[in-house]
Amino acid sequence: MSDENIKGQPSDRRFATKLLHFGSEIDEHTGASSVPIYQASTFHHHDIFNPPQYDYSRSGNPTRQALEDYIALLEGGARGFAFASGMAAISTTFLLLSAGEHVIVTEDVYGGTYRLLTSILDRLGIESTFVDMTDFEAVKAALQPNTKAVFMETPSNPTLKITNIAETTSWAKEHGLLTVLDNTFMTPYHQRPIEHGVDIVLHSATKFLGGHSDVLAGLAVTADEGLAKRLKQLQNGLGTVLSAQESWLLMRGMKTLQARMEHSERSARRLAEWLSGHKEVTAVYYPGLEGHPGRAVHEKQSLGYGAVVSFDVGSGERAKSLLSRVQIPLVAVSLGAVESILSYPAMMSHAAMPKEVRHARGITDGLVRYSVGLEDIEDLIEDLDQALRA
Repeated sequence: MSDENIKGQPSDRRFATKLLHFGSEIDEHTGASSVPIYQASTFHHHDIFNPPQYDYSRSGNPTRQALEDYIALLEGGARGFAFASGMAAISTTFLLLSAGEHVIVTEDVYGGTYRLLTSILDRLGIESTFVDMTDFEAVKAALQPNTKAVFMETPSNPTLKITNIAETTSWAKEHGLLTVLDNTFMTPYHQRPIEHGVDIVLHSATKFLGGHSDVLAGLAVTADEGLAKRLKQLQNGLGTVLSAQESWLLMRGMKTLQARMEHSERSARRLAEWLSGHKEVTAVYYPGLEGHPGRAVHEKQSLGYGAVVSFDVGSGERAKSLLSRVQIPLVAVSLGAVESILSYPAMMSHAAMPKEVRHARGITDGLVRYSVGLEDIEDLIEDLDQALRA
């Protein structure tokens, strides 16, 4: 977009400007430069025959509404929804399906999503088939008469495989399938799936959007109003909503998203290249590497490579030794924070996945996931080098 095409509405502005000027950044009543926290559970009806916009905070809260409008703007969707966690957003979205229906899912999906599908939704009669979505023929072969949806993660967690979003959504539309994409790793700064035909975009906003390891939240954005009405009914009926306080914290974190992502990505690319030449590392997974099999596809649908690098050190014993010797990153569940986080999928994010299933999907006992934060990259490399050489 050229400078002369910039207009007055937030939707016409560039991403960095949208992060700060999203339509609700100034309180219209007081001029406050921060969205007020409406710490209220219920709202007075001044006229019983003309109910107010907000009546009960489960159904709607002004602070949460500001956040929901914010993420809808960033993703380019019709409406946004804020949930109590990433899994609350994912679970609520999956309940658009009914008993007897079937969904096709990225095989190396986040462990919490796998657990939901295989131990909860299967009891409700919602079936799932996990496929390698780098193989489009495998996706098409998974279609069943009762298939109603396709659920994508790209890059996938934790092996960072790439799904061709536009190819998958085009095929899905031909068969009347709902398409859902978990955009946690890329965020709308790098990747806007709705522009590639996705119906619903999901985020564990606990991660890069919040960015400070201090808020638990999930977000969803629908491409159209019809889906928005259905998802709103579920959000309200299930009560899986985000509180006003957490909504405010999340908006505060999101304002610095671009600055944080740019810094972390530069460091992640440097780390991935360094790891690729380390004799103690058997494999490195990062879409920005020259040898990554999905790089060309990723570059067509994303503006960057992200800040997560996964690598294999050859065995569970070596992985555990590494985790015990690093000094700078948090050794923890989660990712996407200002501080670097080193995670062990086999015992953390994918602990619910049986060992044989993990191994079949490339999530080995030697695999670790590094979410690169804002520390100096040379310090991170020196720290990792001493831990790897032990």
